[in-house]
Amino acid sequence: MLNKIKSTYFAKVIFSYINDKLKLILVKKSKKIQKQIDINILNYKIFYGKYIIPETDKIIKEYLYYNDKLIYEGEHIKNIRNGFGREYDSINGNLTFEGEYLNGKRNGKGREYYHNGKTSFEGEYLKGKKWNGIGYDRNNTIEYELNDGKGYVKEYYDLLNKIKYEGEYLNGERNGKGKEYDYNNALIFEGEYLNNKKWNGFGYDSKNNITYELKNGKGFVKELYNYSDNLIYKGEYLNGEKNGKCEIYYKDVIIFKGEYINQRRNGKGKEYDYDGNLIFEGEYLYDYKMKGKEYIKNKIEFEGEYFFNKKWNGKGYDENGNVIYELKNGNGNAREYYYNGNLKYEGEYLNGKRNGLGKEYFHNGNLRFEGVYLNGEMVKGKLIKNLYWNFFLIISIC
Repeated sequence: MLNKIKSTYFAKVIFSYINDKLKLILVKKSKKIQKQIDINILNYKIFYGKYIIPETDKIIKEYLYYNDKLIYEGEHIKNIRNGFGREYDSINGNLTFEGEYLNGKRNGKGREYYHNGKTSFEGEYLKGKKWNGIGYDRNNTIEYELNDGKGYVKEYYDLLNKIKYEGEYLNGERNGKGKEYDYNNALIFEGEYLNNKKWNGFGYDSKNNITYELKNGKGFVKELYNYSDNLIYKGEYLNGEKNGKCEIYYKDVIIFKGEYINQRRNGKGKEYDYDGNLIFEGEYLYDYKMKGKEYIKNKIEFEGEYFFNKKWNGKGYDENGNVIYELKNGNGNAREYYYNGNLKYEGEYLNGKRNGLGKEYFHNGNLRFEGVYLNGEMVKGKLIKNLYWNFFLIISIC
């Protein structure tokens, strides 16, 4: 039956919260999460944030569940990419790759494309990696050649036609000496890579000053925004990636302080808004909130458990500390707020998302929508669009 499920109410409501491969892995590992959603996840492997529609016995089409955009069409075996197929950009629908697949990965002859339609790489792939072939810039000029996954490669920022990385490849990925650049072609790292990770070398700011050093994948790193010298990450590295205590920044304002394991938030941590106000403190697992407290203007707004960052079990409070709603297994009546403390949404929740009757408000507190939601989206009611300053247009949603 699952082979034939299309973009239906059933598919979207039941599987919408298993919307990427990482979540699926977590559900498989956690008996507690399996209990919460009450399904046997081993029977639903195809739901990696997409749904599949068989065109024929040999051809399938894959779509992203949240925007219904086509991301793949081609041959398959048991709903896994096998044979010839094409991949598409999930935003604009541009062709990004066409070629051969084996067990879900690019394997065999293939070609990659830039957004302008010109070829970026043409050749052979092995287990998802570029292996033998020619790389081009956006003007179709030959830049490099790979032989058995080895060569001196130039990678580009697609839309900018500026170099992102130049250096050695081995086994189809960054291995050996190389350099990384920001959007303005300023050097941001130079050194050695191991299995696609920075391993030995120095990081730089836009004035070519050294900001950190890595030795055998270990060090205290200061990463900067691609277009400025503002901090984005300050903390420990181990095995060539974020591991240990750290701080995350936005324009030099701390927006997270806590611990990372293998590039992801794990353990205790705190989140802040762009003005430095505390908005969450609690526990994380693989980047997802598991348990904690949310704050509005330094007062508790919600306390309880989360299911993939969604409020799941807990209580919501008003500014005086009074309980105003309660959620059980993601169901109940709930409220959402803007960072300025104004009400954003009030209404029914199902599976941790807006489902049922509800009201939504503009940032300034004016009503924006009143009606019915399905899976977090407005489906029926009246939408008030804020046009310029004090002008409003009321339209019906069917």
